[in-house]
Amino acid sequence: MSDQAESFRPPVPGPVAASAARAPTGLSGILEARRAPALGAGSSRPCVSHGLMIGDVTDGRAVVWSRADRSARLVVEYALSEDFRDATRLVGPYALEDSDFTARLDLAGLPAGREVFLRVRFQSLDRDRLESAPVLGRLRTPGPLGRPVRFVWSGDTGGQGFGIDLGFGGMKLYETMRREQPDFFIHCGDTVYADGPMEPEVRDGAQRVIWRNAFLDLEPAKLKVAETLDEFRANYRYNLLDENLRRFNAEVPQIWLWDDHETVNNWSGSKDLSDDDRYTEKRVPLLVARATRAFLDYAPLRRAGNTVPERLYRHIPYGDDLDVFTVDMRSYRGPNSYNRQEIPGPETDFLGPEQLAWLKRKLREARATWKVIAADMPLGLLIDDGYDCQGRQRFEGLANGDGPPLGRELELADLLRYIKVNGIRNVVWLTADVHYCAAHYYHPDQAVFRDFTPFWEFVAGPAHAGTAGPNPLDNTFGPRVVFQKTQPEGLSNLPPSSGYQFYGLVEIDPYSKELSVSLKDLYGETLFRQRLSAEDPVAPGGRS
Repeated sequence: MSDQAESFRPPVPGPVAASAARAPTGLSGILEARRAPALGAGSSRPCVSHGLMIGDVTDGRAVVWSRADRSARLVVEYALSEDFRDATRLVGPYALEDSDFTARLDLAGLPAGREVFLRVRFQSLDRDRLESAPVLGRLRTPGPLGRPVRFVWSGDTGGQGFGIDLGFGGMKLYETMRREQPDFFIHCGDTVYADGPMEPEVRDGAQRVIWRNAFLDLEPAKLKVAETLDEFRANYRYNLLDENLRRFNAEVPQIWLWDDHETVNNWSGSKDLSDDDRYTEKRVPLLVARATRAFLDYAPLRRAGNTVPERLYRHIPYGDDLDVFTVDMRSYRGPNSYNRQEIPGPETDFLGPEQLAWLKRKLREARATWKVIAADMPLGLLIDDGYDCQGRQRFEGLANGDGPPLGRELELADLLRYIKVNGIRNVVWLTADVHYCAAHYYHPDQAVFRDFTPFWEFVAGPAHAGTAGPNPLDNTFGPRVVFQKTQPEGLSNLPPSSGYQFYGLVEIDPYSKELSVSLKDLYGETLFRQRLSAEDPVAPGGRS
C-alpha cells in the first residue's frame, strides 16, 4: 500500500453515524440475517440488512430507502430533534421478494431549511409484528435565503476489479466526502460494475498482490459478470457491505444517474456479445431489462410515475439558487457507430427527441440562479468503442473527432443553440466516466461550431475504481483543458490505493450568488478551484 494509504485516519463519526453503528446493520446485520431462521419461521425479528439511503431531496420532500433481510414492512420515523421526542411515524410499503426486499417511502411536508432526523425499521410479517433494531440517518432540506448550498459529485464505484479491501480501509473517498458535510451528492453513473468480476486478489505486472477483495463469500455473484436479475442486484448488495459507503448513505442525500457498467460495457443498440465467452446470455436487451430493474430497486430515486416508471432523467429543484437536471445518455441513444452522419435521425440520437425536448423546456422554465446539468459522460472528450465492420472507428460518446457537428454532435449543437437563443444563463455541466478529474472551458471563439454561449464542464471520479485517461479533446465545440489530474504517464488501471480518486465540491454563496467548483482528491486536498460569477459566469478568470 502507498504511504498515503497508511496515513489515512478516518474521523470520529458524527452523532448519527455513531448511533447508527450500534444497531445491527451493514456487515453485522447481514451476518445476523444469515444466521436467522428461515423466512416465516417462528417470531424472529427482521433486520435492516444494508443500511439506509436518502434520495432526491427537494422542497419539503425526500425519498428514504432501505432493505430488509426477509419479507417485512418498512417503517420510517422523522423528527426535528435528535431525541425523536417530536417524531412522526409512517408505515411504508412492503419489502418483498419481487424487489429483493428493498422498499422506499417518499416523505412530504418536511419543513424548509431544517435538519431532519430519521429512524428506519422493518416490521415483521409474523403475527406478533416484531420490529427490527432501528437504523438512524439525517438530511437537510433546502432552506430559505441566507444559507449556502454545498454539494459533491463523483462517479464510478467498484470498477476494474477493485472492491472492498479492508487493509486499505474500504471505499475511503466516501468517508472523505462525508466529512465535507454536503447537502447532497450526485452520482454521475457507473454506480456498480455489473460487467466487472472480482478476484480475491489483484496482482500487478510483477505478480505482487496490490489489492485484496473482501466479502466475496457473502456475494459470490461478484466472481462473474452479471446475467440474472439476482446477479445484477448482488452488485449493489456488495458495494453496500462497505462501512464508509453505508455511513455516507445515512448522512448525505443522493441523486443517482446511471451509465453503461450497471449493465454491460459500452452498451447500445450495436452491442454484440456473441464473441464474449463470459456471457451465456447473449441477448443485450434482456440484460438491459434486468439491469434496469436492479438499478430501480436499489437507487434512492423518486419514480417518475406509473406511465413512465423507468424514466431516469428528472429535475431536482433545490432552493432559489439551484436547479439540478439529471440526463440519461444511455437509455435513448442510437447504436454506437462511426458517428459522422450528416442528417439527424435515430442513429444520431443520444438523449433522444423526447428527453431533449424535456430538457429544453425545463431549462427555459427554470428560475433558479444556477442550472446544473448532471451527465453520465463528458461532452467533448473522445471515447472510442472499437471499430465497425467497415474498419471505421466507432465512438461511445458524443464526440467523433475534429470538425463541424456530425452524428450525435448534431443533438448537442441543437441544445446549445437553444440555450443561447432563449437567453438561458448560468448553465454548468458536471460529469464523470473517464476516471480522472478535469475542468473544461467551452468557447465559440475556439470552436468550429460557434452558435452557443460559453460554458464550463467539470469532470470528477472515479469514486472507487481503477484509473484511466487522459482522453483527447474534440474541437467541434471549442473545449479547452483549464486543469486536469490523471494517472502518471505510462501507467494505467492503478488501484484506489494509488490516490488517483477524485470528487468535486460545489458551493453557492447565498448573497453574492457566486458558484465555486473545487476538484479534490482521495484525501480531501483541493487540486483546483474555479469561481463563477452569476453576473458573468463564463469568464475564465477567478481560478484559485
